[in-house]
Amino acid sequence: MPPEPNPPSRSDLTRRPVGRLISLAVVLGAIVASVIVWFELTRHPRTTDAFVRANIVGIAPHVSGNIVELNVVDNQRMQQGDLLFVVDPRPYEAVLAEAQAELAMVDLDVQAYRRAVTAAEAALLEAQAEAEYAIDHLARIEPLLADEFVTADEVQRERAKAKAAAAAVEGAEADLQRARRLTGDDGGINVRRRRAEAVLADAELNIEYCYVRAPVDGYITNLNIARGTYANQGEQVFALVDDSQWYVLANFRETLLDRIEPGMVAEVWLLSCPGHPVRGTVQGVGRAIYQVVGAAKDALADVPPTLDWVRLAQRFPVRIYLEETPGCSYHSGATATVIIRSDTTGEADRTLSMQSP
Repeated sequence: MPPEPNPPSRSDLTRRPVGRLISLAVVLGAIVASVIVWFELTRHPRTTDAFVRANIVGIAPHVSGNIVELNVVDNQRMQQGDLLFVVDPRPYEAVLAEAQAELAMVDLDVQAYRRAVTAAEAALLEAQAEAEYAIDHLARIEPLLADEFVTADEVQRERAKAKAAAAAVEGAEADLQRARRLTGDDGGINVRRRRAEAVLADAELNIEYCYVRAPVDGYITNLNIARGTYANQGEQVFALVDDSQWYVLANFRETLLDRIEPGMVAEVWLLSCPGHPVRGTVQGVGRAIYQVVGAAKDALADVPPTLDWVRLAQRFPVRIYLEETPGCSYHSGATATVIIRSDTTGEADRTLSMQSP
């Protein structure tokens, strides 16, 4: 006969209900914790997919040439208007001198044309006086022909003189009009002068472009040039990180976007600044992201025949402006964790102050 099993001891009978209670408590605790976490995530959207950003200004010269002066080093902070580097201005100074000489020559021509106008005006006055005299003289001698005090030939000669004088007046008027057209606003000499002025202004601007200055306050980055480097017009030589406004681009799931609005206060934690929460303000939510599937092709949507059993929520960028925080320095590209705290400043400030060391 097989041996009979030993009856359970009193301690075993006591431990079984306790174990069940502990297991039940663990399960209930996990459920409660999950509910709390879900409620917290729903009330305060958060993401770890966030990065610090700043506006990057590419520094490129407007003119080409050798860099003869370099006044910066990598990671140096610059103020707006500080001289960064100088492109050799000598070729552009020669062009400027040539433009100045051309304008001076045009001005000499302008003066000559103006003198021509004055001379044409004087010639017209003289021709008009001679014509007036010829007409008056003809009017005096024509009545004398009937009484034969003058001959027909004399009258004919005076008539010819009067016609010639009138023609001279017309010629003088035409010369004056031509001279005035040349010196008028649309005249050739003034067109030449405006062109010479434009060439001179462009030459002066190129001289100014030789001296490259900081367009904004910020930090020099990616400096890989030295004095003597040839800089090409429009090609970036290094970058300037604009530190006037730092922000975070936080990618939130689309299911959380209805809880995020501009003006809400955000709590930002930076890996580069542990232990110091940074206060931020939501600037806005991105309205579009690039999608490979469904992208336009030849003005038509390209929709491949696919069947997704699992639909993943898209992420949209939310821009959050950062405030200055003592003890924290910002770096574009730094990793961040973002929590949208509230749309009321007081509640967010209390939360940040409680979590600050």
